[in-house]
Parts: sequence; structure tokens; C-alpha cells
Amino acid sequence: MASTILRKSQLGRRLIHSSFSLSHKTLQNFTSLFHERTFQQRDDPFHPSYKTSQWVGTRANFSTQSLSLNEPVVSVDWLHANLQEPDLKVLDASWYMPDEQRNPIQEYQVAHIAGALFFDVDGIADRSTNNNYLYQLPHMLPSEKAFAAAVSALGIENKDGLVVYDGKGIFSAARVWWMFQVFGHEKIWVLDGGLPRWRTSGYDVESSASGDAILKASASSEAIEKVYQGQTVGPITFQTKFQPHLVWSLEQ
Repeated sequence: MASTILRKSQLGRRLIHSSFSLSHKTLQNFTSLFHERTFQQRDDPFHPSYKTSQWVGTRANFSTQSLSLNEPVVSVDWLHANLQEPDLKVLDASWYMPDEQRNPIQEYQVAHIAGALFFDVDGIADRSTNNNYLYQLPHMLPSEKAFAAAVSALGIENKDGLVVYDGKGIFSAARVWWMFQVFGHEKIWVLDGGLPRWRTSGYDVESSASGDAILKASASSEAIEKVYQGQTVGPITFQTKFQPHLVWSLEQ
């Protein structure tokens, strides 16, 4: 797999390559970017992590419109305080390297944040490159139509605010954050520390996945496959708006 490097400045975000795996150095830099920006803002009373740390057990005034689109993370305290809000959806985007021998969907069914949907990083990808034996390029961005179909099958709409996490703390969640940004959805944040921090903070997890959540995960994978096979899918509840400045081609 090619390496992925995501650099973010206050002037914008640019992606250097569009594949999935990160080099060790890049992963460290990307992780420090998230944590540096998060902890620098802890004294800001308008930052979501500040609100819940000052009043533990109380609910912050919720509105995804009030969250800063320039800050890529929210705290576990903020998510816990606002988890039941109807216009907020949580995504489990766990993914592991093959040599780790971990199955993300099985781990999701054993333990996940209550109400979280499973986002299949392997499945929501460009099938034309992944299935072509001449190229074998997994995790390439899907087409706009395919992404819209897959996300719609999960029950996600453009009005939704999204919080994405993974089982390692900060790894594959950042990839999914970028994917939504590429397709024009800015109302997405990475959970600071992911599932490990959620659990060490003492917050509960669900130990079994609902039938509806499993069906949605399966439907999402089936929807993207149908798009690449030229079949009809629907209904489409998520409209994409491709942001070309966030992707660099091989030629670039």
C-alpha cells in the first residue's frame, strides 16, 4: 500500500496521497497535530472539551453548528454529554493492519460506543482498483456516487453531525474524517483518544450490536458494490460535493 500523508494548516487541508496506510513518522506527526490543537484549546470556554470538563455530568448546549469546523476533534466528555442528540451520529471506523490479526467488525459487535454505526474502511472504497488484479490498490477513494450510496445506506444525511473513532485511539478514524471532507461534509470530528480513551474515562460501551446496525453495515457494502456493477441503488439521503483541492493525483 502506498503511504498517506495528511497535512493541515490554518489556511486549509491538503492531501498528498490518497491511499490508506501511514508511515510511522507521519502517523506520529498527524497524531501530535490532533492532540496539540486539542489541548491548546482546553482553556477556551467555547471549546467543546472545556464545556464538559467544567460541569461533569451535565449536558452541554448541543448544536453541531456551534462546533468549530477548524478543530478536527471533540473530547470523550463532550461526546458523552451529547450522545443522545438526534442530529449526531457516531461512526466506528476501526481498521487494523493484516499482521495484527484483528477483525474490526467482530470487535465492533463485542464492544462499541452506544448507537455507533460501523464504517467499513475496506468496503467503502474504489472497487474498480481493489478488484483489478493488474493494479490491486485497496482503499482508494470511491466515486462520488458510490460514496453517497454507501453513506446513505448507513442512514447518514447531510444535516447530521458525525463523530468518528477507532479502536486504536487515532488511526483509521482520521482517514474517514478526510473522506467525508473530500466529499464536502465538514460537520465531522474525530473522537480524541478514540475507543481506548472512552473506556479509560469510565464510559460504558455496548456489548452487542443491534440487528439494525449490522444490516446497515452490510447494506452499505452492498450499495457500493451495486454502483460499480451499474445497478440501481437508493434511496440516496447524502449528497456529495467533491473538493478537488483535498486530493492529489499521481501526476501531481
